[in-house]
Amino acid sequence: MKPWRALLAALVLAASTDVAARDLRLPNGVEVPVTVHPARGELLFLWLPSGFGSQAAEAPLARELARRGVEVWQADVHEGRLLPPLESSLEQVPAEDIALLVDAAARTGKRVLVAAAARAGLLALAGTQHWLANHPRTPSVLAGLILLHPNLYVGPPAPGRDAEYHPLAARNRLPVFIFQPEQSPWRWRLAAARAELEKGGAAVYSWLLTDVRDRFYFRPDATEGEAVATQRFAGMLQSAALRLAATPLAPANAPAAVAAPKAAAGSRGLQPYRGDPPPLALATLDGRLDLAAMRGKVVLVNFWATWCPPCVHEMPSLQRLKDRLAGRPFEILAVNMGESERDIRAFLDTKVKVDFPILLDRDGAVLKAWKVFVFPTSYVLDTEGRIRLGVFGEIEWDGPEVVQQVLELLPRF
Repeated sequence: MKPWRALLAALVLAASTDVAARDLRLPNGVEVPVTVHPARGELLFLWLPSGFGSQAAEAPLARELARRGVEVWQADVHEGRLLPPLESSLEQVPAEDIALLVDAAARTGKRVLVAAAARAGLLALAGTQHWLANHPRTPSVLAGLILLHPNLYVGPPAPGRDAEYHPLAARNRLPVFIFQPEQSPWRWRLAAARAELEKGGAAVYSWLLTDVRDRFYFRPDATEGEAVATQRFAGMLQSAALRLAATPLAPANAPAAVAAPKAAAGSRGLQPYRGDPPPLALATLDGRLDLAAMRGKVVLVNFWATWCPPCVHEMPSLQRLKDRLAGRPFEILAVNMGESERDIRAFLDTKVKVDFPILLDRDGAVLKAWKVFVFPTSYVLDTEGRIRLGVFGEIEWDGPEVVQQVLELLPRF
């Protein structure tokens, strides 16, 4: 008996509430660990791991989906290729692996939906497009894609540059449902992501989840609100699956040439940058502030949020940098992303003590104008108001190299 037939036979014999864990040997020789939560309904989720690998905390969500009649296959594609559970590892998983997993899932007789989070969304697109290209007569086997806070860009751009969508997004034909947490930098890119996925004619739906962060359903530091949202999430996923199953596939206008997603290499640390900043005039916790009025000072503009752990981690070093440069023409402006004044004040009263201005970008307009794709993102402007340095991600702002870079922009006494 072929390996995949043995797996399917074991699943048929299992009780509907049992969980079957097997190594599924694909026709290309790769053995993928698959945890199956069987159900008697007509839909099956092929759940791909995020850049953090397969998470045990996702199992309760899978069990609840199975209880509702939606079968779930959790496929550990990292382990199948002996790759570390890192986001960069997803780039080394061939689209063929995902297509062959779809084949195996389809042999249950169910319609298959591929679910993926963050960067794994590109792998889901690559795999499903590979499958559709090789199954032109039975495309309805694939019911759609469920993407959780997807990152569909080629890679992080240099600070201040536009990010480029991977070509896979525009070639998509499957109906898509996006679940986008509100407390996420991708919230501000939701409309653009939808538009990109619709270019191939696909129907795209979305659901903005309030008061939760990315990965809320398996975060070890989940808030009480995120725990409540997790309990409701299976019902939301089931509703999305039913909507997708009732939505037709977009017609194939041309053969889809599929390439595995490759990320652009991004530079880490504070990098040289030249350009003029967009306008920045916002309310603050104590009044209003206009960047244009700060000519003559070196200004560090930092985009942050209280729910972003790297943002919070670097804030004390921002304050130490400010203290170190006290008496010099230097200022820090911390632009908060869409949070209420009450929440920000509570955070500053109890978590982190800083005395630089907090600006309120309530609708994300400044974030978009400044091309912020990663939290935190920071820019350093010289005394003429030009951007000279930029960084995406967290750094230690009082580290020797960073301090020296900032000092070189300050007037010499």
